[in-house]
Amino acid sequence: MKNLANMMKQAQEMQEKMAAMQDALADHEVVGRAAAGMVEVRMNAKGELLGLKVDPSLINPAEAEVMEDLIAAGFNDARAKAEEHAREEMRRLTGGLELPPGFRLPF
Repeated sequence: MKNLANMMKQAQEMQEKMAAMQDALADHEVVGRAAAGMVEVRMNAKGELLGLKVDPSLINPAEAEVMEDLIAAGFNDARAKAEEHAREEMRRLTGGLELPPGFRLPF
């Protein structure tokens, strides 16, 4: 019975650590860039878009498709950085224990 109580305590501690990590991911900001910084995308490590900056020289209605591609590239760069940060935080939290393929935390 003592082992069960200990396991329950450990599970609760892990749950509290996970909640704290979720909060920390929401506060951690990453910046993705495209076109040598002419497009910048800011997001938090949970993958939420925080801001978008486009150099005015890129704003040309005739080249809207190019700008759309650059925005997507900046977003993908920021998302990759956010996912890597989240993976590192998860490794730190779990003591390096890898999650099974397809099992995604925290999002």
